[in-house]
Amino acid sequence: MTKADIVEKIASGTGLTKIETEAIIEGFLNTVIQALREGNGIEIRGFGSYKVKKKNARYARNPRTGEKVYVPEHYVPVFKFSKDFKATVDRGMKEKNKEL
Repeated sequence: MTKADIVEKIASGTGLTKIETEAIIEGFLNTVIQALREGNGIEIRGFGSYKVKKKNARYARNPRTGEKVYVPEHYVPVFKFSKDFKATVDRGMKEKNKEL
């Protein structure tokens, strides 16, 4: 599912136009990105949480050549799904597989 698919689905379910819905989704995504850039975490109950994790500097290997490569310290965004979200997906997939 792409962002355009999400916009279309939300727009049809809310009665908002696609342009309005896209603006809302873009606003949400930009807010998440900005919060993470500032080092803040975001928790959405029943969905999950976003945070930034520090990765220490290390040496890795180039898989093609086997050469040792230095990877500097860096930060990566991470997302952890809530228990409710995981349980809902699990139930849905089990029900779907029962039908097959």
